[in-house]
Amino acid sequence: MAALLSAASDCFVEKGFDATTMTEIAARAQASIGSLYQFFPTKEAVAEALITQHANGLNERMESLVAQTPHWSTEELAARLIRTFADYRKQHPAFATLVEAAGSLPTMLGRTIRQRMRDYLSQIVAIHAPGIAAGELRPAAMVVQQFMKAAVALESEQPASLRKAAQNQLQQALSLYLRELASR
Repeated sequence: MAALLSAASDCFVEKGFDATTMTEIAARAQASIGSLYQFFPTKEAVAEALITQHANGLNERMESLVAQTPHWSTEELAARLIRTFADYRKQHPAFATLVEAAGSLPTMLGRTIRQRMRDYLSQIVAIHAPGIAAGELRPAAMVVQQFMKAAVALESEQPASLRKAAQNQLQQALSLYLRELASR
């Protein structure tokens, strides 16, 4: 099954979700089409398994951030948060391809992934800003998540010198926001 998912990942990155066929996935995995269908009845099932696998990896990364948050300054926390999504997507391009492909991400799965990220970010904000009111945690987590998504969007900006300058400014903005939350 790991070989099938690895092959599917490569195919989705190279051709996109819509253009990839089950036959291509099986051929890339050097498996029979019957073997592929034994584990995954549809291409959408393959995509869902990959998304779930990658979401679990991202969850592990977020759990690590939660555990390390008490040891970081505001600036270090902002830097780590800004890099988290961008680095993960760079290391796992199929995750980005599938999440962005229209129709490939079941609505409930997408909602679950977003909510889990907000749970982690709420924990991080609560640790970093212990005085924040409980009712403000979720909105603050949503704002931090948008900063993280903006960092992903900046990854494709050119030239590199402008990209780096913009990423630094985004990190400074997040740092100021986190500092303001901690002062409440």
